[in-house]
Amino acid sequence: MLAFAAPASVLAQQAPTMPAVTVSASALSLGSDDMSTPVTVLEGDELVRTREATLGETLANQPGITSSHFGAGASRPIIRGMDGPRVKVLSDGAEVQDASTISPDHAVAAEPMLSQQIEVLRGPSALAYGGGAVGGVVNVIDNKVPTRVPAKGIEGSAELRANSGAREKAGAFEVTGGSGNIAFHAEGVKRDAKEYKVGSGWQDGSKVAGSYNQTDTASAGVSWVGARGFLGLAFTSQHAEYGLPGHNHEFESCHPHGDHLHCGGHDDHDHEGEHEEGEDHDHEHEHGEVPYVKMKSERWDVRGELRDPLPGFARLRLRAAFTDYKHDEIEGTEVATTFKNKGHDARLEMEHLPIVGWRGVVGLQTTRRDFSALGEEAYVLPTVTKKHAAFLVEEYNLAQWRFEAGLRHEWQDIDVDSATLQNHSDKGTSISLGAVWKFAPQYSLGSTLSRTHRLPTAEELYANGVHMATATYELGNQNLGKETSNNIDLTLRKYAGTTTFMASAYRNKIDNYIYGSTLDAHEGFQLIQYAQRDATFTGVEGQIRQQLNPMFGASVFGDYVRARLADGGEAGNRNLPRIPAQRLGVRFYANWQSWSGVAEFYRVSKQDKVAAFETATPGYNMLNLSASYDTRLGNTPAQFYLKANNLTNELAYSHTSFIKNAAPLMGRNLTAGVRVTF
Repeated sequence: MLAFAAPASVLAQQAPTMPAVTVSASALSLGSDDMSTPVTVLEGDELVRTREATLGETLANQPGITSSHFGAGASRPIIRGMDGPRVKVLSDGAEVQDASTISPDHAVAAEPMLSQQIEVLRGPSALAYGGGAVGGVVNVIDNKVPTRVPAKGIEGSAELRANSGAREKAGAFEVTGGSGNIAFHAEGVKRDAKEYKVGSGWQDGSKVAGSYNQTDTASAGVSWVGARGFLGLAFTSQHAEYGLPGHNHEFESCHPHGDHLHCGGHDDHDHEGEHEEGEDHDHEHEHGEVPYVKMKSERWDVRGELRDPLPGFARLRLRAAFTDYKHDEIEGTEVATTFKNKGHDARLEMEHLPIVGWRGVVGLQTTRRDFSALGEEAYVLPTVTKKHAAFLVEEYNLAQWRFEAGLRHEWQDIDVDSATLQNHSDKGTSISLGAVWKFAPQYSLGSTLSRTHRLPTAEELYANGVHMATATYELGNQNLGKETSNNIDLTLRKYAGTTTFMASAYRNKIDNYIYGSTLDAHEGFQLIQYAQRDATFTGVEGQIRQQLNPMFGASVFGDYVRARLADGGEAGNRNLPRIPAQRLGVRFYANWQSWSGVAEFYRVSKQDKVAAFETATPGYNMLNLSASYDTRLGNTPAQFYLKANNLTNELAYSHTSFIKNAAPLMGRNLTAGVRVTF
């Protein structure tokens, strides 16, 4: 019992105040405590505890982050209420080229079980990866290209896990070996998850039809490693098959007639009692079963770093990737639609030594995306998007101050395969300024001001067709111009000691915000056209942690975002759709010898600030527990872990999901696993 009354000096010595994690995606390789805006870094035991089958669900409980949740196979991160092309997903600095920005039912081609660290950042450093990343950047760090030769010749890990909610079985391994200057790496994952169970009381049963997920990923890489750096190559092959809950084929014949929908001979619309977009309507699916996706992605990565490459420069960094992506959307035994995306992304960075006190990175980036769709849901014509950029990120340290600046200029050309539509060219310049003031020991205050441009995507310009995943008929708009985002962000931190916290407030005013404006609706199916109006996103996010004694700690966390059009909107409604609801929760931590555990409870509020033709979503409570035990199997370190999510089996709906009523969140789910390292 004496341990519970330990003096404050003892607690300070034993509090978990590890040095700040280096953020690889920060361009300047800063520590997380030196960033001018909030940064989320998941690694080690916390990453093992929180990762799920998709990237979106892995990050969904972090402050300021939710997920798009489209059943079990597709889920993308939503940051501060923004998703799609406004959130860029990277694989160790190179863009993940898939089709996930085009539609929420398309999976992100990144495997959380093979990640070593996941970073989420915003602010000046994010400009190194795109001015359009208004929401933020998610960087998934992996070992597929080895950066060093293991000291003992070979090292790696293996993991097995299973859960009850979807009867999922998953296994992963990764191994790195080598000698001399040559290192090799191999890794893989296999996952088999059945249809998942929802919370109690759902009127449509106990399981979400078609919510299964089968994934196979394998990667092999080799590097030459020298005293000043490395150069390596890796090949990754990923296959996935997952169901598409909520598809309603009743409206496949709908088409626009001017600003109105014409559906199966009905052109009169009763807008009262409209169903929510994407709502399931209890019908028989074509071919008697839920449609599903078969996805295949093949990716080559080239990564390299060289220290002291030229006089005046400290480091040269190369990241390049080529991706051949394809997925079929299958109904019954027939392929209804095929999506293809062949893309490459290459970036070269040079870190210069201080010039009159300023240290920085200058870089070039080029990206190409060759996208096409063929079939009944080919609502976008084939396009080739080419984007080139030059960027500069600089920092200056003065006593307790650190100043940061970012500048990026982009050129974009989109060629469309059409005799009637025009190609589109545009350019944009983004700038960001930030400062961090360490005004007292263990405390800092950070602030950023940014003005960034996002250029319209091919889908926003050229869409024209039925999109069953979102229950919409989408019309593009060739007259779209670039968005201009004016953002201010304030962050207060205490980063060491028995009490640590982070609190951030932001306001993002976006001129000419691009969104889908609803022109008409019929029984939940909407006719939308991409339009531009000014919009404002305002929010807060944060968490505070208190180390109670050497064994126990507690934290409080929460987030809130409000997103509105400046004026106009459908029927005078200024609310933007699918904005996350307010969230507030507590966590309790325990560590005793080889045991550790976390108990988490949070409340997601009702979301009734909804857009036109959108329904409110009830709030819910969530209780999660997890525990792990570190031991050795012979001479091999091992960790056994157990976690229980949604322990009370709450029926919960995600307001950010297009199919929230057809695919509620998973109910009670027990996961058990073991991970060994060698």
